[in-house]
Amino acid sequence: MCAPLALYARSRALPATLVALAGVALTAAWSAWWLQAQPRFDHTARIPVVVLAPLLASAAIGTGMYTHSDELDRTAVHPWWPRRLTVLLGPTALAAALLAAGVPGHPEAFGAPAVVRNLLGAAGVTAGAATLLGARLSRLPMTAYTSAVCLAAPRAPGGAAALWAWPLQPGPQAGAWAVAVVAYVCGAGVYVWRGARREDR
Repeated sequence: MCAPLALYARSRALPATLVALAGVALTAAWSAWWLQAQPRFDHTARIPVVVLAPLLASAAIGTGMYTHSDELDRTAVHPWWPRRLTVLLGPTALAAALLAAGVPGHPEAFGAPAVVRNLLGAAGVTAGAATLLGARLSRLPMTAYTSAVCLAAPRAPGGAAALWAWPLQPGPQAGAWAVAVVAYVCGAGVYVWRGARREDR
């Protein structure tokens, strides 16, 4: 029983995904500490970490959605949705725990709640993109959206920006949380139901 599970994990690049998530978390922890240690900065200096670390983590999670055996997956006797759900939920939960531990302090602003929220939203968009574009390109929509938001978001948080610029909002913004959770639920649901889009080798 363990051998098939190990083979499935390797086929989804799960070991490499876990290593990548650990690397992202360590880099985020060091960057958050270094930025806030600068004499000119306060906790808002961690905004780049709160935005970029979840983006990189979601890209790593998206890589694990690629399948080498699309035909076997779709014609298997046993349903594949529990395995897809595990491939998405497991790394997401691990990344959330690691990033929350790496960006502590000031939870009311740009600390653990904001980084976990951004991870959920980014992972959801990435999962949905894997279904539409394929796992190899799944990181592109969230990358493009985050880049646009960073250029256009207002300095003051809240208001309508809490909905469309949710990656740049402080942790307690209810609107930003709502968008991120909906993105995760919808993206995860579509991926678990359909799987990643078939890609030419």
